[in-house]
This record gives sequence, C-alpha cells and structure tokens, in this order.
Amino acid sequence: MSIFNVSEKKEKALLDRMAELNVNENDLEERFVRSSGPGGQKVNKTSSCVCLRHVPTDITVKYQRERSQALNRFFARRILLDQIEQSQKGFIKEEKKRIEKIRSQKRKKRKRAREKL
Repeated sequence: MSIFNVSEKKEKALLDRMAELNVNENDLEERFVRSSGPGGQKVNKTSSCVCLRHVPTDITVKYQRERSQALNRFFARRILLDQIEQSQKGFIKEEKKRIEKIRSQKRKKRKRAREKL
C-alpha cells in the first residue's frame, strides 16, 4: 500500500533518494494548513497545503499545487530533497573554491620568493 497515493515505483525512488541523502523521516517536521487561491469551498474546508521542514538544515518547503494532501506530501518531499542536495553541492563548491584560492596564494608567494633570489 502506498503512503502518498503514487505508484510504488515513484515512492520507492523517493525513499531511496532520502536514504542516499541521509534524510530520515524523523528529521522532518510536517504541518498541514489551508491552501490559498482559487478553489472555493473545497479550499476553505480542507487543509491540503503541506509545510515541510528539515530540522537539521532548517530548510522549509511549502507545497499546495495539488488538491490531494497525499500528493502534496509526496511533491513537498521531492522538492525538499532537491534543495538539500543543492545545498550540499553548494557547500562542496564553496569548499573547493576556498582551497583553490589558498593554492593560488601559495603559488604567488613562491613566485615572489623566486624573483627575490
């Protein structure tokens, strides 16, 4: 039985990706609020909007495009994983940039030292 009302293949892919990025379901804080925008009575009565927060990184996602709460939960998790992955890659890029800057400074120092001789 599917938790998110999607195919088992998609759900398995989501759970595998969560495991790959070391995101545990216990790390997620989930709230349901009423959606905004067009939809009339349906929107005003149901809380189908999902606010998802990853506690360790403090990344927050709000998703309300679908009418179904289960689908919104699924898509919110996918977007959250995208943002977590992007922040991890950004961290790696910044670290590489910092290391390259230090290397270039060392090269300049060596070059100046050689010119003095």
